[in-house]
Amino acid sequence: MDIKLFEPQRHAGARTAPTLVEQVIAAVQQAVRQRILPPGSAVPSIRRFARTHDLSPYTVSQAYGRLVAQGWLFARPGAGYWVTPLPPGMSEASKNPPTPSVLADVQSWQPPKVGERWLLEDVFADHSIPIKSGCGWLPTQWLRRSGLDTALRSLTRVPLGQLSSYGHPYGYLPLREFLVQHLAQYGLQVNTRQILLTQGATQALDLVWGALLQPGDAVLVEVPCYANVLSMLRMHGVQVVGIPREASGFDLEAMEKQLQQHSVRLFFTQPILHNPTGSSLSFEQAFQLLNMLQRYGVSIVEDDVSRLLATGQAPMLAAMGGVEQVIYVGGFSKSIAPATRVGYVIGSEAFIEALASRKMALGLTTPELMERLVYEVVSGGRYQSHVTTIQTQLMQAHHRFYEQAEALGMEVWARPYAGLFAWARLARTAPAATLSTVQLAQHALRAGIWLAPGSYFYPQAEDHGWMRFNVAHSEAEALWAFLAQMGASVRPSTD
Repeated sequence: MDIKLFEPQRHAGARTAPTLVEQVIAAVQQAVRQRILPPGSAVPSIRRFARTHDLSPYTVSQAYGRLVAQGWLFARPGAGYWVTPLPPGMSEASKNPPTPSVLADVQSWQPPKVGERWLLEDVFADHSIPIKSGCGWLPTQWLRRSGLDTALRSLTRVPLGQLSSYGHPYGYLPLREFLVQHLAQYGLQVNTRQILLTQGATQALDLVWGALLQPGDAVLVEVPCYANVLSMLRMHGVQVVGIPREASGFDLEAMEKQLQQHSVRLFFTQPILHNPTGSSLSFEQAFQLLNMLQRYGVSIVEDDVSRLLATGQAPMLAAMGGVEQVIYVGGFSKSIAPATRVGYVIGSEAFIEALASRKMALGLTTPELMERLVYEVVSGGRYQSHVTTIQTQLMQAHHRFYEQAEALGMEVWARPYAGLFAWARLARTAPAATLSTVQLAQHALRAGIWLAPGSYFYPQAEDHGWMRFNVAHSEAEALWAFLAQMGASVRPSTD
């Protein structure tokens, strides 16, 4: 017997109702939560659901596609749609009715201890934290208009023979061709043989380190620095030399002193929407930086993963200095979805050829299925409007963050009004300012709030009270209530 999950509400005169697609989505989500459709079970076929609820198959198909994109359903070729084993918002404990002993375990749950490994590894698998102010990605609901759902449906129509073999060592050619055209608008002129697709920008960086660095080499990094890069460089056994990052660039005199004291092999930087401070280089600083490093024969690794989140014009070092001096790294996780894991690295043809050989030796080709998916999104008609919408939402989130921070007397390092990050700290007179940022993050975690301690972004774990805030995840009242409490009174942690 067919189960009817809801009674569709249609527009009647002045009375409005959610669209039929939205109603189907809500009904299926509620059925999963109530275990009418248990995790791992099959859902009615599109035609069966449409017939039972007096809807068009097209409406149900649209709803199922969006439920797949949101993580509630997955499709099995030739076997219809199924509820995912762990739908959004359902813990392992709620997926199956808990036994009394499991209930006791849930009730006695303690937040994890903040540490570098948790921040860099375990947090990605920890879905129990409701407020993710310290994370490095956009909220899921902000990404639903990227065209990812349409791209997923499009891929289901690709013949299996085109998806079942290893891809090209350099990556999916149409996506590389797209990048050639896309980057040309910033003045970076390259061909497809100068582009290597990777499993995210992180793999691109690791390939570059492995190809160019030997243990003991000196690498110049901006301070504070993207925490994952510091971890990678330590794994490669290199000497990390820091140069302070300022709101509009660098202290070039201090940089020249470091270049004179150390035989620097590479300089790593994120010129635009820097992680963690959110700041960007000025064009003047970019020219001065390129000239100085060229004089000392130092190559640059430019990590530019957040460029699409920037508004207006911003310098691109690779376009200004050329790929003989600048190795360029980018990716799509900031604008499409972190799970896509598609990045790229750009350099001279000879360097990319060597990097492709290294990539093949260490892990063979990257998943062409994901590269095709990204290509479907970026070549679709909705992507540019999606990016523009994200830019606007981020600008508004920055405004709200600064207003809230000012109300609490917090210090904000820069005000980019773009990108994901703000670099801020409690007022130096606040009692909680005596705590380390790790201790403060531990207090926050007990309240269900993830903060990113500033000490993780310094080569020697220096702690100056700064914390990285993701403005898109920093709008919950509970976060600001916690920060207000920390600004008023707190006892030092014994952790």
